Amino acid sequence: QVQLLESGGGLVQAGGSLRLSCAASGSIFRINGMGWYRQAPGKQRELVAYITTGGSTNYADSAKGRFTISRDSSKNSVYLQMNSLKPEDTAVYYCKVVVPERFYWGQGTQVTVSS
Repeated sequence: QVQLLESGGGLVQAGGSLRLSCAASGSIFRINGMGWYRQAPGKQRELVAYITTGGSTNYADSAKGRFTISRDSSKNSVYLQMNSLKPEDTAVYYCKVVVPERFYWGQGTQVTVSS
């Protein structure tokens, strides 16, 4: 079993920054990739950013140029640095860890951006 612990969400004014962290623990033998998704009220969960074991990254268009995903393999952790935040970034942000044959979700952390 794998557990994900997320942190770093909160309330910030438009233009501000937040850094999300997610640490995976438990029976982890191999991680294929880690990513961040978000879900706003009334909307579907969507990809924000994803990073593979090899370091390749993929960003949603809305995140390009403002958000940066990184990982620390030694800690089984993934981070999301979010700059120039906008009210439309308000959502619950979920960490996802992909291992062979399955994936795991974190419990989510709320990010609220006020105008």
